[in-house]
Amino acid sequence: MEVPVRLALAPGSTAATLAAILAGVALGTASGLTPGLHANTFALGLASLAAAVPGPPRLIGAAMLAAGTTHTFLDVVPALALGVPDPSMAAGALPGHRLVIAGRGREALRLSALGSGLAVAAAVPLAIPVTLAMGRAWPVLRAHLTLVMAAVAALLVLGERSPRAMVGAALSLGASGALGLATLDLSPAAPLSVGGMLAPLFAGLFGAPVLIESIGGAGVPPQDDATVALPKRRVAVVALVGTACGAVVGYVPGVSAAVAAAGALAVLSGSGPRAYVVATSGVNTATAVFALFALVSLGTPRTGVLVALESSKAPLNLPVLLASVSLAAAASFALVPVVGDRYLERIRRFDPTRLAVAVLCLLVVLSGLFAGGIGVGTFAAATAVGLVPARFGAKRANLMGVLVVPLAL
Repeated sequence: MEVPVRLALAPGSTAATLAAILAGVALGTASGLTPGLHANTFALGLASLAAAVPGPPRLIGAAMLAAGTTHTFLDVVPALALGVPDPSMAAGALPGHRLVIAGRGREALRLSALGSGLAVAAAVPLAIPVTLAMGRAWPVLRAHLTLVMAAVAALLVLGERSPRAMVGAALSLGASGALGLATLDLSPAAPLSVGGMLAPLFAGLFGAPVLIESIGGAGVPPQDDATVALPKRRVAVVALVGTACGAVVGYVPGVSAAVAAAGALAVLSGSGPRAYVVATSGVNTATAVFALFALVSLGTPRTGVLVALESSKAPLNLPVLLASVSLAAAASFALVPVVGDRYLERIRRFDPTRLAVAVLCLLVVLSGLFAGGIGVGTFAAATAVGLVPARFGAKRANLMGVLVVPLAL
């Protein structure tokens, strides 16, 4: 298979490339810390502006990829502090909330950074053999994708601890799946052309219920030390699970990081919130590496960031793009605990009710900007569905039916 890649970096361009990557890290940090801003929406917004940015397409592409990679690290911060996860972080952010409530938010941030960092470290050397293997396995997966998604759904429901919770899980899975079937394929008129239905769906399913439940509460409690309680070997093993699930996203059309995170959650059922945070962070970031190799080898972009990269006409200079991912990952690994600790501390100073109402209003505005009036209505419907799991003592991860059910059908 011929790979259309430039394999050389022009001499004298290192400084410019580093500057572009650092600019991307700054953009990705800002987007990752913005509640309710989906990575794909951010990436497509960058693509619409890329033509107006002066500079070589090679550097613009490096900056875009660095921004997308950084977003996958930093989006855990508002997910833990405010309860508004990016879709790909939803499965891990919800168990992570339990750590924040227990005063272990600083540990959760470091677990997420470890999951993402180890995923990049594992994905880079594995990318070529996995690319070859997935090229052979894809026809089989495609033929049995419905069964795979049905198995994920069954594991999510059966992983509950009581019959009542299983009933709530089934209701949550079915209701969110019906909502996904009804809305995901809509293309509503909206003020921002880079919008879509994922923003109001996930803001309503996963963000709004947590915010509503926090009204009248005591807010984020004081956080203890940042010591990671999960054994090092366990962290590595769980990160590899996330890396493997991220590989599926990179090569299987229609499977998003959110779906893969739900799969990881099902595989790790009963492993505790720490393992979930590590695994789902690993899924989120490993996807960036595997999807890049899928674009290079198969010519098909699997993520919003790579759709944006392709539309920007940036050349597929693999050394530059891999350097962009790797350096952005290294910078982001350091940024997560530094920025996250301060974010958690600042949030504690706000009145929880006023903060929850303010963020809810922000989510309504974002839903309208990204998906118009239909988006606001979808946000309201998704919020109602998102309140179901807690009423039955079920895991909110069952709301991933919004993607699992449409994909299965």
